[in-house]
Amino acid sequence: MIKNITGGGKYLTVTGGPGSTYVNNYSGSQGVGNMRFNTSTQNIEIYDGANWIQMASGYSTISMTPEAESLLDWARQKRQEEMELNELAKTNPTIADLQKQIKEKKEQIDIVRKLTAMEIKIG
Repeated sequence: MIKNITGGGKYLTVTGGPGSTYVNNYSGSQGVGNMRFNTSTQNIEIYDGANWIQMASGYSTISMTPEAESLLDWARQKRQEEMELNELAKTNPTIADLQKQIKEKKEQIDIVRKLTAMEIKIG
């Protein structure tokens, strides 16, 4: 049983927490097998009919690989550059025209790539 999850790294967040301290939201008379989270000891406990027994638990950390973080950093930077160019294009016709040309060239590249792939399959 996992006792706690800690987010490791800048792109993960762990949120949430207990509403009721009882697993089934029942806090009336205890029955055998009832479970609860003991807020004093920060442990999950199971009632055995006479006592609350602490359940074995451990801690986990979840984090992204350095490559995943690097990719997200790259994507964030590209997004920022694109947003800045779009803003600049609103007031600068030359930038707007260049962006249009870039879009057209990307479309042309995509067409050539598809045609090349078809030639390989046919050939």
